[in-house]
Amino acid sequence: MKKRLISVSRFSTRGVGTKWAPDSRVSCRHRLRCFVTAPSPLSFASSSSPSAPSNSCGYSSPTQAEIISDLKLTISEFSIFGSLANVGAMVGAIASGQIAEYIGRKGSLMIAAVPNIIGWLIISFSKDSSFLFMGRLLEGFGVGVISYTVPVYIAEIAPQNMRGSLGSVNQLSVTIGIMLAYLLGLFVNWRVLAVLGVLPCTLLIPGLFFIPESPRWLAKMGMTEDFESSLQVLRGFDTDISIEVNEIKRSVASSSRRTAIRFAELKRKRYWFPLMIGIGLLVLQQLSGINGVLFYSSNIFANAGISSSNVATFGLGVVQISSSGMAASFFLVSIAFFLEGFVSEDSRFYSILGILSLVGLVTVVISFSLGVGAIPWVIMSEILPVNIKSLAGSVATLANWLVSWIVTMTANFLLDWSSGGTFLIYGIVCAFTVAFVSLWVPETKGRSLEEIQFSFR
Repeated sequence: MKKRLISVSRFSTRGVGTKWAPDSRVSCRHRLRCFVTAPSPLSFASSSSPSAPSNSCGYSSPTQAEIISDLKLTISEFSIFGSLANVGAMVGAIASGQIAEYIGRKGSLMIAAVPNIIGWLIISFSKDSSFLFMGRLLEGFGVGVISYTVPVYIAEIAPQNMRGSLGSVNQLSVTIGIMLAYLLGLFVNWRVLAVLGVLPCTLLIPGLFFIPESPRWLAKMGMTEDFESSLQVLRGFDTDISIEVNEIKRSVASSSRRTAIRFAELKRKRYWFPLMIGIGLLVLQQLSGINGVLFYSSNIFANAGISSSNVATFGLGVVQISSSGMAASFFLVSIAFFLEGFVSEDSRFYSILGILSLVGLVTVVISFSLGVGAIPWVIMSEILPVNIKSLAGSVATLANWLVSWIVTMTANFLLDWSSGGTFLIYGIVCAFTVAFVSLWVPETKGRSLEEIQFSFR
């Protein structure tokens, strides 16, 4: 007799007479369940970037001067510290697909919370760079698992007409975490801020006991009763879920005819095309340079002539929850920095250029939060077929973190080389991203996961 890993059968399934049509109560129910998983992106946001994830930007920016001073680090050592979260996340990304496959989405998040907590505590009590680096690697591992699992879980539990709005909960959590890290960094030292990073994951673990497991994962594992009960809980006890149950069963049945997927089979268009779209979006997301901006924003503002650079950094976190235009904004910042090289620091025009740089960077972060930050993770979790999701999702997440590490590691050196040139490069990448999305990324709005994945056949 198969042991049940997850049971939601304690919930009643009375009254299944109406076809599913989400009302405000169902919408609230889904949003609450997504907010239960919100502490996971929030936890790495408090040290991380909004790419879904990189445990450094919110923490690194307000603490850079203090850590360098207290532990006698060089700029190169601090750059290594900032980028090591990405190295840990790469390892987590490699393992994330298999962990989520074998112990479920909830189990993966529980496992990911543990190294996050340990990593933050090690950072807080570090006496030299070796412990600082070790803590960064551990929290990075947890982030790598979280960055894959949370978007997949949200996509798998969300109704097709709510996936976009529910997927934005993930990005919202990240941006709130960054904002809080920037704000708290104004008032507490770096060790206390690291201890505060433990809180979101500490809240996440008990919160996971109050939400159901992914119905699609339960169906794939053959736990039919639990799968239907979980879906009924998610859609509402008065909802007829028979149509959706049959769609998921058909999808699982067709994918399970061939359970083992080899790398050679990824040559088939139904596999390589969605995988290339997922990898392309996640790589371009990082090449936009957002981690460079958020990790080292205090230094960027100081170089731009903004006197209260930490306060400006907090403002950057606040506005991360709004509007659009990354490429144009990067070009604006680039021009402002180029012009500052020809203007005296005592002139009024120099101050105006500093304010222009601030406005441009704020607009960059706003634009990122609205689109490039959240949407690639949502699309990746939607377009990958069920039978390759663990393998392909790990590959795409690994590519994201690898490029994130490169951007984080090189940002300080690029800014020392030329601030204007750095932002010009980032702007060109953003312009290319617009072309990539226009030419190759399919529209997924209003389509079920099964319909989206069937379209690639």
